[in-house]
Order: sequence, then structure tokens, then C-alpha cells
Amino acid sequence: MSGAQFSAETSGGGAFVRQPNRFTGRVTPHSTAPEGGGPDDQGRWPLEAGRYRLIWCRACPWAHRARIVRGLLGLDEVISLGTVDPIRDERGWRFALDPDGFDPVLGIGFLSEAYLSTDRDYTGRVTVPALVDTLTGRVVTNDYPQLTLDLSTEWRRFHAPDAPDLYPVELRPEMDALMAEIHRDVNNGVYRCGFATSQEAYDEAFTALFARLDALSERLAGRRYLMGDAITEADVRLFTTLVRFDVAYHGHFKCNERKLTEMPVLWAYARDLFQTPGFGETVDFDHIKRHYYATHDMINPTRIVPLGPDLSGWTTAHGRG
Repeated sequence: MSGAQFSAETSGGGAFVRQPNRFTGRVTPHSTAPEGGGPDDQGRWPLEAGRYRLIWCRACPWAHRARIVRGLLGLDEVISLGTVDPIRDERGWRFALDPDGFDPVLGIGFLSEAYLSTDRDYTGRVTVPALVDTLTGRVVTNDYPQLTLDLSTEWRRFHAPDAPDLYPVELRPEMDALMAEIHRDVNNGVYRCGFATSQEAYDEAFTALFARLDALSERLAGRRYLMGDAITEADVRLFTTLVRFDVAYHGHFKCNERKLTEMPVLWAYARDLFQTPGFGETVDFDHIKRHYYATHDMINPTRIVPLGPDLSGWTTAHGRG
């Protein structure tokens, strides 16, 4: 598709169709593999503290989810963290932030090396987050929706004593449906706006995005969090899009009906989360802006990174709770 940022993920009608997640292994206490082994014949890796490394980018909303959930659950000392540079070129995500440009644990300069050591024929886009096995250098999973749910369910034995239940059993049917709507229209919806290559595809994504934001505003007008009075995985997933909305999606992805700061309920809700331990300190607006504006050359060929918007409002009183 001419003019597409990712031609392999653009339909004939100009719509962005995100690639499937290639690696879907899972770390679980139910694995039959011995300690240090794995995966078993069902793709289940053994649950071991200190063995796996979460690779993320501060700019990426999908990876940001995993970073927040890992911290909220108290898994920081159980799963190590590797950070890639926000500027991605044709070679993919780089460990340019580390001394000499190599991840100090995995010893690789590009995340693609771990992908290719797992599947030497892999030709898709290299994505974060990726959970990598430090013993073999293989990618366990890049399945970002399942990864965070597994941190809540499969890693429970390593949770901090006061860790929240981000995926309560009794709420899962309603949560799963809500998170699917948020993914389709908001999390991925902003990308469907930004990467559309036809007016029709863009119009459809734009309309669905703001209709969903209006529905979420109505839902949150009468409750502090999406599922009630406690933070859940659903809030984490919505937050990582909202926190990027005005600095990237409003301008860069043409999601410009309204800014987040012009949606009173969602703006207060987002500030509430931002000011909650485990959220705001994981946000890097500089990395976010540099990534979006400097890596999508079909959308922003000059790669000029905007100086705005004013970010001081994030720490103002939110009036919720």
C-alpha cells in the first residue's frame, strides 16, 4: 500500500490491521518442565524468579502496561527489566541506552537478535514488550495482552503481600468484554486513525474512538475506576493510551476532535492514575514524543518533534476518590 507506514499491516481498503503476536509461550507454575528447562510440550515455561527479562520501551503503550503491572504486583526483583531506545530504525529496537549499546544481561544490541534466535525465519515487525529467557536468550512471549494477565495470575506466588488483585475472578467476564472494546476502539483505535491510508478507514476509526471515549466518560462519571473502587488491569490498559493522547495521538495520529484536557471526566481520571504510585513515575513524555514523531517517517517525514503541549496539569488536583 503506497504511503503506508507498515505496508504489510495495511488492508486493501487502507485500514491498519495489526500483525498477530508471534511468540505465545507462557510462564506458569503448571509447566511440567524441570527447573532451568523448558518449554514443555504445551509451550509452558517453568516459573522461576530471576530467570526472565522483560524488554520494554518507555514510549510504547503496550510495553508500558507490562512495566506498570510488574511494579504494582511487586515483581520488580523477580523479573528483570531491559529498556530499548525510543528511536527505532529499519533494524528495530536498539539497546542504545545501555553502555556500549548492549543489554547487560542478554548481551545483544538489538531485540531482533532474540527474535531470530527463537525463530530464524521470523520476518515480521519486532515488538515490545517481550519476555526473554536469560538462560537461552529465546523469546518466551511477545503476546502483550496475555503477558500482563499472566503476571497477575501465574506469578501469584511471587506477588508482594499487599499486591492488588488486578484481574479479580468475579469481574473477569465483564472486564474481558470491556477491555476488548477499549482495545478495538481506543488502544488500537488511535493507531487505526494514525496509520490509515484512506479517508474512509480513518473516518471509521476516528468516529469509533471518540464514541468509545464518550462511553468511558459516562462510565467513569459515577465510579472512580473502570470496575468500581479498585484499580484493575482495565485501568492500566486505558491509562497507557490516555497518557499519550495529547502528546502524540491528538496531533501525530490526527485524533483531534478533542484533547484529553478537553474531556473533563477522563482528564481527571487520568490524573488520578498518574498520581497513583506505580503509574506516573513510569511515564517518560520525552521518550514518547521522540518515538512517535521521529520514527514514523511516512506520517512525519521531517521528524520534527513538537515542543508542546504543556504537561504541568498532570500533577494538579484531580478531585476524584
